[in-house]
Amino acid sequence: MQPVTEPIESRASPLPQLDRRLVYTAFQSTGGNKMGTQASQSPSAAPDILWTNGRFGHTSRRDRWWLSPLLVFLGLGTFLVYANWAAWQNQYYTFGPYISPFYSPEIFGDSPHAWFGPKPAWYPAFLPFSPALLILWIPGLFRLTCYYYRGAYYKSFWADPPACSVSEPRKSYLGERSLPLILQNFHRYFLRLSYLVWGFLVYDAIKSFWFSNGFGIGLGSLVLTVNVVLLGGYVFGCHAFRHLIGGVFDRVSEHPVRHRLYNCVTCLNGSHKKWAWASLCSVGFADIYVRLCSMGIWHDWRIL
Repeated sequence: MQPVTEPIESRASPLPQLDRRLVYTAFQSTGGNKMGTQASQSPSAAPDILWTNGRFGHTSRRDRWWLSPLLVFLGLGTFLVYANWAAWQNQYYTFGPYISPFYSPEIFGDSPHAWFGPKPAWYPAFLPFSPALLILWIPGLFRLTCYYYRGAYYKSFWADPPACSVSEPRKSYLGERSLPLILQNFHRYFLRLSYLVWGFLVYDAIKSFWFSNGFGIGLGSLVLTVNVVLLGGYVFGCHAFRHLIGGVFDRVSEHPVRHRLYNCVTCLNGSHKKWAWASLCSVGFADIYVRLCSMGIWHDWRIL
């Protein structure tokens, strides 16, 4: 049977921004029960669609493709501005048994939550000091190199590309195999450090139920506890953690314990985007709650 070819011009919805070379040839075997694809007029065996001379943002999409990257830009941008401002304040980050997750663990500091006392003598005098600066880089770099966030800010901040099937500003693509994006591979190490930080936040959440007069439940206790739960769903649903649990085996089903853990992580990983945003909002709100209570603007409601 002769090969059947279909030029792009004959399609119902022409795509003028695409390369109009013959992309592929479909053919049917003599048996009539198998289909295949064969590259035509191309050195590559895989079908390919190339952008040629497309201006930035050019697309045939008719939906509101720009809405999602815009919302991500506004959401992440707002959080980054607030988090950097809060980290440099070095005040109003504790209230009673509560401590802001931006400042925990407080390795050195002036509050009763500090593990090793006030600012050490070896700290450079010409640098501004804040306990948050000593630890906030760990969760910050963990989120920066996160598989979900990478796809999110590549589109929203770099427009690389701004959305699927939308032309981007640059002409070449280097991927994550060259500087600086090859450093994204350090995500697996930031994952391990993030578990340490999460452990301290769990300790802070437990400690938030113990007031000067004994056990109690305040609204801040619930805020810090919910924050820990959401952060746990995020870090334990991480793609790198999923690989750490079961990705090292060819047949993970042959390892019953690992297989069960792998399924649990897979369940969390299926909603990784939701966990990422929920935990981002919760950690920001937890800092706001502790800060406003410490400033006397909000009153911590004692439930018990």
